Amino acid sequence: MIHSDPIRDRHRVSWRNGVLRHDLRTVATETAVALSYNGSTHAVMMATPLDLTDFAIGFSLNEGLIADMGDIRSIELQQDAKGIDLQIWLVEERSELVRSRRRAMVGPAGCGLCGVESLAAAAPTLPNVCVDGRVAAEDLMTAMDELGSLQILNQRTRAVHAAAWWQPIGGLRAIREDVGRHNALDKLAGAFVRQKNTTAFGVLLLTSRISVELVQKAAMMGAPVIAAVSAPTSLAIEAAQEAGITMVATARADGFDVFCNPQRIVF
Repeated sequence: MIHSDPIRDRHRVSWRNGVLRHDLRTVATETAVALSYNGSTHAVMMATPLDLTDFAIGFSLNEGLIADMGDIRSIELQQDAKGIDLQIWLVEERSELVRSRRRAMVGPAGCGLCGVESLAAAAPTLPNVCVDGRVAAEDLMTAMDELGSLQILNQRTRAVHAAAWWQPIGGLRAIREDVGRHNALDKLAGAFVRQKNTTAFGVLLLTSRISVELVQKAAMMGAPVIAAVSAPTSLAIEAAQEAGITMVATARADGFDVFCNPQRIVF
């Protein structure tokens, strides 16, 4: 049976400062997680076996396979020696949509568009995020600084990404971690909709670079502001501009850069 714990201890031989040691190192668990709809596998992702119900919901929403939680009848987790199968049962109308779009893909932890079948599918028209609200630059810096202390898995392993939802009033509302940055955001999307945060102004905090797939997922969530510790890609900037998302990147101790739609930031 595959381990479902998000972390595991592994033996290692460590050579530091000329000293040889035999000890244990805590590492992040990475396992194959299949997302199956009405009995048929749609995608297989390498992921951390944690918050998998959120993952199932968020992936389904961000992929456009469901419109809301009402499209899901049930979610069942099946586990065997090869991995974990998330059996997602949809209402019949959505089941027909999934059948028409079915694709088989194996996504490594860093992959976000594996299995996309056309150029048009890789660059879809994004919904416009027209959520009103503003955030002070100093508050945004504080939020990014606090994020590290809340990454429980990463503190133990130094090997996972995080996606978090923060609000100027209320602070950090949810955080999800995974070996894959896309998976972490899908998990957060699932938590986001389950906590009914879909109408509140807030900031999506990311511990990775900003690629176009993350902007696409943020647009599906309706996140008006993205803030990340690393840099964006050119296509990510273009997608955020198109969707009306404020993009904050390279957020470090000395400040950050805003690449598009800066009107939501109060300097």
